Amino acid sequence: LFSCLPFLLPKVQGTHPDCSVVLHFQKREAECLQRIRNESHSPGQAGQGCLTEWDGVSCWPALPLGQTRGVACPEILNVFKKSKGLIQRNCTEWGWSPPSPPYHSACQLETLGSNNDTEAKARHFVTIKVLYTCGYSTSLAALLLAIGIFCCFRKLHCTRNSIHIHFFTSFILRGTAVFIKDRVLFSDESIDHCTMSTVTCKAAIAFFQYSVLANFYWLLVEGLYLQTLLLLTFTCDRSYTWGYVLMGWGVPMVTVVVWVLTRLQYDNHGCWDDYSSLYWWVIKAPILLAIFVNFLIFLNVTRMLAQKIRCPDLSRTHKQQYMRLTKSTLLLIPLFGVHYVVFALFPEHVGVDARLYFELVLGSYQGFLVALLYCFLNGEVQAEIRRNWGTWQRSMESNVFNLATQDFTA
Repeated sequence: LFSCLPFLLPKVQGTHPDCSVVLHFQKREAECLQRIRNESHSPGQAGQGCLTEWDGVSCWPALPLGQTRGVACPEILNVFKKSKGLIQRNCTEWGWSPPSPPYHSACQLETLGSNNDTEAKARHFVTIKVLYTCGYSTSLAALLLAIGIFCCFRKLHCTRNSIHIHFFTSFILRGTAVFIKDRVLFSDESIDHCTMSTVTCKAAIAFFQYSVLANFYWLLVEGLYLQTLLLLTFTCDRSYTWGYVLMGWGVPMVTVVVWVLTRLQYDNHGCWDDYSSLYWWVIKAPILLAIFVNFLIFLNVTRMLAQKIRCPDLSRTHKQQYMRLTKSTLLLIPLFGVHYVVFALFPEHVGVDARLYFELVLGSYQGFLVALLYCFLNGEVQAEIRRNWGTWQRSMESNVFNLATQDFTA
């Protein structure tokens, strides 16, 4: 009956939406068990009849033998489908009779109770996890290789590539944070995730939120740097670098610290992975701000680029430089931000499948795409690799020739 109920969204403070229904029934069960304990200590409660019982869904108060009691469908089920169904049970000499009609029939939830649906959903989520695990692994390998290329070749050491390295690092942190979060929260199936509230899981969620924020703010830095290059005609001062570093790493750090202190003070429940909490906006608002500013930069850079390319006084070389420096960032800004803004306009439970594919599956390959655009397809990087490869080949040929000459003269 409850295989699909985690997708409902009742108002339970400080809980993950997927756990709200489970925690609701846990609370009702605790209340019913407390009532049973109280009755067991009260005189005159052990006569003929049926004692108070919890059947997994509803609490049935004590009833004399031969009588019938009816209860309505649990109120929480009305979030999914309005139902005024009534379930009845008789008190017989053998105890409580089975619910009549069954819950799934009385509450009009027949389609939610099949084992096939549960198994299909389980396979679906396993497939998604495999896909995004492969995506993040591919991205991490590509990003580490790209950072190695930028660090190894001295001619590639410049402010622009330094910003790229920070941007790559934010993707590495994001992928690592996803693996850590999965390891901490979902590695042990015996752990009740809905009631899990440890320092380790909260630290994993905080690290994940920091990496996501840093990722968006380094994309914002990329956009700001591109706009600065166009405004200052390739004479960007190195003094801006520390400002970029403070924005890319400092703003997310301050935001996460504020969020952690807020949760500790006002909403220290669960594992802090709930998106229905009002305090989630401490994280969400800065992300939306970064995306909005980046979108304005996207429009402004597009306008500036169109003006410069149409300028008759601009040489062909400069036009090619403008195109080379802008094509990657102009592609990434809408790619990173548009789907997030669209989903941000709707409640968290709307479009769950689409969110999973965009934010997990497709999002896991964004690091690989960034490394491809900024490094592997970069003409400057390719030229430097070819030059060093040619130098290495000539050096090897020279060494072989010298060795052969020494053997011959000997």
